[in-house]
Amino acid sequence: MSETPSQLDAAQAALAAEHAAVYGYGVVGGRIGDDRGREAREAHDAHLARRDALHRTVRDLGGSPVAAAAGYALPFEVTDSASAVELAVELETRLAGAYADLVLAGAGDVRRDAADALRDAAVRAARWRGHGEPFPGLTEYAEREGTG
Repeated sequence: MSETPSQLDAAQAALAAEHAAVYGYGVVGGRIGDDRGREAREAHDAHLARRDALHRTVRDLGGSPVAAAAGYALPFEVTDSASAVELAVELETRLAGAYADLVLAGAGDVRRDAADALRDAAVRAARWRGHGEPFPGLTEYAEREGTG
């Protein structure tokens, strides 16, 4: 079993995940069909807001916020609307994992905000996917649930 990250480390990891999501939603927005363009823009805006909030959280915790990279490697090629939807699901799933870690490591307002962000990522992933998944952000539990 892995060691629980510190609250600051978990906040930095969530911030890094938000940076990647902001970048990724730029790709999603460029490939998504017109029917889901508004959904992609709303998600992008939500991630910008979460990123900015996490930037403040990291500073409040005494850290120097991790900077965004100039670019990010995508987990697969995004060539059309269907693969853009897959990328949106992947981004939200990764964010759910980062926020689950922050819920575990956090306290007080940090934990509450992380729980809200985890819920929002799970809801967005379910909307993109068309259905929910058990234990969003907790892959090890979801895998066990699927094998039972």
